[in-house]
Formats: sequence, C-alpha cells, structure tokens
Amino acid sequence: MSSSIYGGPVFEMARQQFEQVANHLQIPEMERDRLLYPKRAIAVSCPIHRDDGRTEVFQGYRVQHHLTLGPTKGGTRFAPSVDVGEVAALAVWMSWKCALAGLPYGGAKGGITVDPYTLSPRELEALSRRYMQEMIPFVGPHTDVMAPDMGTNEQVMAWFMDTYSMYQGQTINEIVTGKPVSAGGTLGRREATGRGVAYLVGRALDHLGIKAGNATAIVQGFGNVGSVTAYSLAERGVKIIGVSDHTAAYYDPSGLDVAELQRHITKRGQLAGFSTQSTIEPSELLLQKCDVLVPAAMEQVITGENASELQCRILAEGANGPTTPEADAILDRRHDEIFVLPDILCNAGGVIVSYFEWVQDLQRLFWEEAEVFDRLYRILERSFQQVIARAKRDGISHRMAAMAIGVSVVQSAKSTRGLFP
Repeated sequence: MSSSIYGGPVFEMARQQFEQVANHLQIPEMERDRLLYPKRAIAVSCPIHRDDGRTEVFQGYRVQHHLTLGPTKGGTRFAPSVDVGEVAALAVWMSWKCALAGLPYGGAKGGITVDPYTLSPRELEALSRRYMQEMIPFVGPHTDVMAPDMGTNEQVMAWFMDTYSMYQGQTINEIVTGKPVSAGGTLGRREATGRGVAYLVGRALDHLGIKAGNATAIVQGFGNVGSVTAYSLAERGVKIIGVSDHTAAYYDPSGLDVAELQRHITKRGQLAGFSTQSTIEPSELLLQKCDVLVPAAMEQVITGENASELQCRILAEGANGPTTPEADAILDRRHDEIFVLPDILCNAGGVIVSYFEWVQDLQRLFWEEAEVFDRLYRILERSFQQVIARAKRDGISHRMAAMAIGVSVVQSAKSTRGLFP
C-alpha cells in the first residue's frame, strides 16, 4: 500500500516490526498488506457543552484491525497524543497479542485527543457518552468490544455501557470490559495486567535462577499497570527501588515503601510531593542498576540512545511498544545480558481477563476471583513456554518469537477463510 492515512512514528514502528517478522516467516509480499493494514478506521467529532457554557469539539478515533478470528477488542485512550496512526499501531499490536494468547479476537484501539485532567467530572461523562454515541454504528458485542486504557477507567466504561444500552433498549453488559463489578464487570480485571506482569517476571526470575527475595525492580509509570505490578512484585519479595509517573521520579537503592506510595497516590492523584530525598531525573531512572525494569507508561521510552546503557537483567514491558526497533537491535546484541519479556506477552493479562469478563457477561454466569487468576496464569504460562521454546528453536529474540506466533495464527486464519467475495 503505497500511500496510507496511517502515519507517525508509532505506526511506523509497528510496520517495521511486522516487516521483520514477515521476512522471518517468509510471508509472500502480496499477503503482507492484508495482514498489516486495518480493516477499518473511524474518525468522529465529539461536541460537548463545557461547564462555562461553551461548546467544544474533540476528535475521536477507533481502529479495528481484523475480524478474522472474532470481534475486535481493545482499549480506549484519552490523551493529548492520540492520533489515528498511534491508535492503528496499538490495534495492530493488540491483534498479535490476542493471537499469541489464543483469544478469539482481532485487535482494536480507540481514543480521544484530550487531556482528561482538564475536564470536570461532568465534562468527562459528557465526552465519554458522546464518543460511545458516535461509535454505536460501528461497535457491538460481536463486532468490537471496548476496554479502558490510559486516561480512562471503570467509570468511563460504565458510561459507555449505559449509553449503548439506552440506545438498544436493554442492558448490554458485554459491549465493554473493564467495568465495575456492580455493572457486570469481573473480579480481578483491574489488577489483571499488573498481576500478569508480576507473574511473568517471577517466571523469568525462575528461568534465570534469581531468587525473588534477592531481586530489585524499577517501575516506570505508576498508573493502574505500574502500581499493581509494583505491589505484586513486592508481595513476591522483590525490593522496589525506583518508581515514576508523569509528575515525579523516585529512586532509593535501600527500597521504597509501595504501600506508602499507593496511599500517597490515592490521596493526591500523583506521585509528586511524595518525597524530597529520593528524587531523580525521569530519564535517569531507566538507567539505574536493577534486576527488573518495568516500563509501564508510554511508547518509545527505550530507544537507540539509551538501550546500550540499561543495567537491568529482565526488561518486562508493561506498556505497549516501549522499545523502538533501533533499541531492539541493541537488545538483540545484549540478549545474554538482558532477558526481554515483550509487550504482547508481558502485558497480555488485561486482555485475557477482559476476555473472561466478556464470556461471563455473555453467559450471565460469574466466576470467583480465584478461578479468574487460575485461568489467567495458565494462559500466561502456556504463552511464556511457547515464546521461550520458539526463540530457542529458531535462534531469534523473544519479541520476534512472540510476534511470529501471533502473526502466524492470523495469517493461517485469513488463508483458511479465503478472501470474500
């Protein structure tokens, strides 16, 4: 596809990753565009009344990558950086992630270009409802199922579900996942991504023969994923020596109190103001010596500039796309030093438990929390084993192995179904 609406550095990164995997799998050139480019991209205008009486219009997007295996599935991001290229890249990664985990989904992603911190609660509700209202012709429980992402949460999902349900004239819990339990959500969904990251870090530590009680970790990003990861790692005995969010970064080799950090966040809504002693430059935090480094914030934080300076033993990608292709080439050369848990494996806990939520909503039959996590860990264990085995067999990186498994599943399904009409 010579010209495309999908521009920007994040989509370019997804495209480069795909081309590398396609070369490795020897996928014929004529099949590549069909595998890479999304089935549809939707752009909408979302006008709302601001509290001061003004009407303001925000741009919203939704990209559905493929519907070959089932409905599409993916989060909704409210952030100033959102554009159609970023959303498309996240949808593509979600496809490989679902395929790797064996879920009957294609990838999707959506978002609104807005800083949610500048909206009042009433404005946030109005914008959330307006976005879902505009999406109604394009989504559905068997077409595209939404979930939370950066800048959205359980409450936003409840508004999405209510808006869709009002339009249908009946309650349709299964239109979104990541809802409050009181509105048809599943136990364990909020903690699923972070606990999944911690589980896989535990497996990597076992694999490398490192005792959790002797290990240290740095977590970049202290939102839902980062905070739950830090808490879950601390529960396993890992010492948390560094954390950051968009307001502050802290580093203390003798360890930080995760429970205290959590209390501060609950009260203040951000890390800033937690401490004056242990502050550090955010860019420096990633480069400190530790056993486990968890980038759990934005894309493209590990780059060609800093990848050679990382001093971690395990790189656990809690965020989507935190490592650029240039950094990947450096990490490939350092594969004996740094054990990479690639994003489509490492942070898959969220979409796996979202899948469980969707299944429970469709059946109107809900599971105990222990069953949710038991099933989650079994799927993560299987995916972990597959990735390690594939990397060893083919002499490739863990990222290449994870993507090769995911891309092969989608390629096989597309070729089996053929091209209609």
